[in-house]
Amino acid sequence: MTQILIIDDEKPTLQMLTLYLDVCGHEVLTAENESEGMAMFDKHRPPIVLTDIKMPGKDGFAVLRQIKSMAPDTHVIVITGHGDQDLARQAFDLDACAFFNKPLDTDALEQEIQRIEATLENAT
Repeated sequence: MTQILIIDDEKPTLQMLTLYLDVCGHEVLTAENESEGMAMFDKHRPPIVLTDIKMPGKDGFAVLRQIKSMAPDTHVIVITGHGDQDLARQAFDLDACAFFNKPLDTDALEQEIQRIEATLENAT
């Protein structure tokens, strides 16, 4: 069971993703902003993080930078309701492993998580 941290200020998104990923067999941690998310990441060090870009306070790019500086091997998936090619390019330049627009295609998200899990298994 892979532990996944979701950082998103939209409660409906957090609830939907938590339910979906739980059904898929993952252990889900949630945070509603950057500071909660970074505290949760520091405590649990999950191998996969999903972060929204647009949040009050520090945005998802700040989260991505902080996580990659603390644990470069962490797989960070960026999600946003304001997606465009420039945001996607910026996310990939910061070493995000995937970029998804909202509303999320949960099947594509689960496929990406399975790909990451295979990478994690091969690394051990």
